[in-house]
Amino acid sequence: MARRVYDYDESKPERRAKKKTRSGRNSVSRYGRSKTVNSRDGDRDKTKRQSRSRLNLMYYKVKDVGVSDRQVDTDTSEVLKVTDYSGIHALMNPLWCYYGFRIAVIALTCFGVVMVFSASSVTMISYGLSPWKQALTQGFFCVLGLIACFVSMRFRSESYRKASFVFVVIAICLQLLTMTPIGIEVNGNKGWIGIPGLGSMQPAEFMKLALCIWMPWAVASAAKHYEREGFKAYLPLIVVFMGCLGAVMLGGDLGTALILVAIGVTAMLVGGFPTKWLIGSGLVLLALVVLFVVTSPNRMLRITAAYRPCPASALQGECYQSMHAKYAMASGGLFGVGIGNSREKWNYLPEAHNDFIFAIIGEETGFVGAAAVVILFAILGWCMFVIALQTPDKYASRVLICIAIWIVGQALINIMVVIGLLPVMGVPLPFVSAGGSSLVMCLFAAGVSTSMMRMQPEIHMDITSSRV
Repeated sequence: MARRVYDYDESKPERRAKKKTRSGRNSVSRYGRSKTVNSRDGDRDKTKRQSRSRLNLMYYKVKDVGVSDRQVDTDTSEVLKVTDYSGIHALMNPLWCYYGFRIAVIALTCFGVVMVFSASSVTMISYGLSPWKQALTQGFFCVLGLIACFVSMRFRSESYRKASFVFVVIAICLQLLTMTPIGIEVNGNKGWIGIPGLGSMQPAEFMKLALCIWMPWAVASAAKHYEREGFKAYLPLIVVFMGCLGAVMLGGDLGTALILVAIGVTAMLVGGFPTKWLIGSGLVLLALVVLFVVTSPNRMLRITAAYRPCPASALQGECYQSMHAKYAMASGGLFGVGIGNSREKWNYLPEAHNDFIFAIIGEETGFVGAAAVVILFAILGWCMFVIALQTPDKYASRVLICIAIWIVGQALINIMVVIGLLPVMGVPLPFVSAGGSSLVMCLFAAGVSTSMMRMQPEIHMDITSSRV
């Protein structure tokens, strides 16, 4: 809801005088006409109000979707409180976080295009193709994603809230197309759709964004009816969410399913889902994950390869990819061997330009480059959480948290897989790994996040004042 904020450097008599002036100016008679004041003072007040309106420094509108659909306007004479963001408090500055988030997204995306070219050039030559092919494809999807980002940031949070269920329906339909003849299987997972002229797309990436937009609204809506209807209020939400998981698991993509579970649990946690039911649902989902793991010999081999010493017989089998990723990271040292000089990308490390691109980053740029990537993701996540906690729009706040869990959580999983802390899952590194679907949807999500961030009052005022 809109808040009245005062400049506390003023004395109490000055604030009392302003309050009295405001109440006199805004008071309305029983017949709907404003009370008259001195014409000269009225003209002066009118000029001041127009000036303040032009600068957009004293006025903003906030719609709190989570509580009410009524717009509340602050009075034009209220003074914006200037918070001290000096020193360590600069980390909580919403403007720094807003622009820091955008810089981190652009830096990761540009760096990703460079590293995709470096990691894929040898592989493309070995296939008899141009060494630039994968880089040009990544650049094309980068431009497409930036367009999607620019368009998506132009819509307000209410527009996404109203269209959220449509996003989910489209995502489920696209995911089910992977089970048709146009579906493509890659490394045992049937999760891609062949598109003539564009190659293939992975609908699960769109599913992640759809859940981030829909679930915060669905949980909040169900919470309003919980006291009257009990747990039945959450049944439609759970059915749709399990339908999304089932559609992904039909193709055998457990890694993506785990990301969807993380998004869903986060939305329920911040949306007020009953704790006892949340714990019960978590146990059920954990049991399903264990079931899918133990019933798949391939997944069991990946787990045993990650958490036990690899015998010599497994070095050319289940341990091959993870061992060569460690070789790449170890040979990078502090500053790396130089961009383009990787040894593991010479067809030793599978998926060097995709799921294991972080290993090539560690080899070619060393600890410094790998740490820079980790820091950029940390900045991205920190900025999203800081603004989410300061945004009065509850729906926008929850969407920001869900997207942060998706992108930062997926990046953390990818990095932990590369360094051997988790078994191989086939999860790409957001903004960096090769893959058009992942890059476009991550940039789309960045645009949605930017739109949600603009619901924060200080960011909104800064943007609108810069347009004058």
